[in-house]
Amino acid sequence: QVQLAESGGGLVQAGGSLRLSCTASGRIFGIGRMDWHRQAPGKEQRELVATITGGTTNYVDSVKGRFTISRDNAKNTVYLQMNSLKPEDTAVYYCYWYIYSSGWGDYWGQGTQVTVSS
Repeated sequence: QVQLAESGGGLVQAGGSLRLSCTASGRIFGIGRMDWHRQAPGKEQRELVATITGGTTNYVDSVKGRFTISRDNAKNTVYLQMNSLKPEDTAVYYCYWYIYSSGWGDYWGQGTQVTVSS
């Protein structure tokens, strides 16, 4: 069974930086894509923040130039480097992987809280 473990959230002042990590464990035979999503306080929907497929990355407009998604295949880990953080970045951040284990499937991390104070 595949599990995703997130780390790196916390409280930071506006303008500061955080790096989130998401490490997968279990039987993984292929990775289709990796995303970071976030759910802001009071919002019902999660927002796709960044995605990486192979070496191709994409970002929501609100984080372009501030956030960077990257992967380390040897460590089965995806990162989200977040710089110049703003209070509106406050949310629970979730990693998502599309993985081939016993078949292709969707896997989510447990979420990590990021709070940016003004």
